[in-house]
Amino acid sequence: MKEVLEKSVYIVDTTLRDGEQAPDVVFEPSEKINIARKLSEIGVDELEIGIPSMGDEEVSAIKTIVGLKLPVRLTSWCRAKQEDIDAAAIAGTEGVHISFPVSEIHLATLNKNSQWVLDEMMTLVPRAKKRFGFVSIGAQDATRVEVEFLKHFAQAAEAAGADRLRIADTVGISTPMAVFRIISEIQAASAINLEFHAHNDLGMATANAFMAVEAGCHAVSVTALGLGERAGNAALEELAMALKLSGKYKTKITPTGLQSLCQMVADASGRKIHAQKPVVGKAAFQHESGIHCAALLKNPNTYQPFLPEEIGKTSAELVIGKHSGTAAISHVLKQRGISIEQSEARILLPLVRRYAGDKKRAITSDELESVYRSCYNLNGNRESEH
Repeated sequence: MKEVLEKSVYIVDTTLRDGEQAPDVVFEPSEKINIARKLSEIGVDELEIGIPSMGDEEVSAIKTIVGLKLPVRLTSWCRAKQEDIDAAAIAGTEGVHISFPVSEIHLATLNKNSQWVLDEMMTLVPRAKKRFGFVSIGAQDATRVEVEFLKHFAQAAEAAGADRLRIADTVGISTPMAVFRIISEIQAASAINLEFHAHNDLGMATANAFMAVEAGCHAVSVTALGLGERAGNAALEELAMALKLSGKYKTKITPTGLQSLCQMVADASGRKIHAQKPVVGKAAFQHESGIHCAALLKNPNTYQPFLPEEIGKTSAELVIGKHSGTAAISHVLKQRGISIEQSEARILLPLVRRYAGDKKRAITSDELESVYRSCYNLNGNRESEH
């Protein structure tokens, strides 16, 4: 068998920066510490932990996380301003990320132009390199810019001494093939390491981040639960599992910690995990369809991309409802200590479906047992259906 070589993908998590920028989200200092520790524990490579220019309280929170001495790179986020870089130096992170607006619409709001971007970068990066062990440069709103300028921007960043360039789909308008083209063309023009930062406004953040990796991107920026401004960012748990299942890429992420991490971030942000949230949502491993449940009881991989235990969930759940079949009914009753024959399950099936239809929902195992007992007397003889 031919050996498949896996490529390592570097994971940058910005839950504590971009995630907290989501409207109505505020992390307490203790919550930031717990989240940072958990992210480090599950194997994230780098944490972007805050914006020092926000003031003394933010700087203090960043210093506290720096003081934990976690085995990950910690960075601060800055605008393209010397005072922001000065504040980051006080905060004490190993690295700094300096974000430059590059699209015409962003530059116009600042009364600046593309030449200003290049001039400021050539000034700020060398200064930052004297104070930080790692300097990342960001092309904000890069997906609304001609790729020729991005290539020139990448070459300038490399010449200035930047360690990495972040290509940001700031308003989430890109598509996978467009991302592939942009990353490929920039890579052909410059040797600088690339990172892709995706937003989810059109629901393609994780797909775009994955495609950036396919194009050869060294690093990807993510948040737990995809938490972030507007529709959020590429989700750490989604991308981590997509990379793992591809068989082509490897990360340092320990998947069994994903469920608990996401629950921690959900609790801290005050945002419940939607039932149909990919990977960690309650419904991700719930099954009602009779065909699906019958197959899953024989082989749990038939209708699941991976087993729930792989991400720290306990097990899949067979839900009894309008679309259930006899196998699931028998299984759930057996878990309650009630063994029934196939013929009995077939008699129960229309009663269960009718009950679920009347309730307009799935039914609980208690309700299923109640339907069973209403159908049969204690001696096991069938009572009237009426």
